[in-house]
Amino acid sequence: MQLQMKIGAHNVKRMNVVDSIYERMTDSEREVSGYLKEIDLWWVFEFPVFVYDENDRPRLWTPDFYVPKLGLFIEVCGSKEFDYEYRKGIYDKNGIPVVFLHYYKKRRKWKFFLAKRVMEIEQQRKSEAKKLADFHKS
Repeated sequence: MQLQMKIGAHNVKRMNVVDSIYERMTDSEREVSGYLKEIDLWWVFEFPVFVYDENDRPRLWTPDFYVPKLGLFIEVCGSKEFDYEYRKGIYDKNGIPVVFLHYYKKRRKWKFFLAKRVMEIEQQRKSEAKKLADFHKS
């Protein structure tokens, strides 16, 4: 939707107004957002995250979804032309848990893949927490 205003004798430039955050999403992002909502995993769309790139330069990136209950991000991969491996490497380097859903490859299996990756991340976290607990036992 476009908005045009007149202030006094001056026309103000048209601005694009977004009716809903869903209008900025791709079809695959909308499907993932609906699924997360359905299973009571609320999300924040394009929540900014600070990273250092391969040259240790500070960057601000916006993965598709942040899921606060899980403390992780989800990137919906919609195209084989985009270099997701580069992004994955940067997130790994910065210790930021991101699930990359290659929606365009696995349209029927992405929900299973998401659950599997979340469980793997949680298992890794549990292992790290156990190290901390074991250290304090001795």
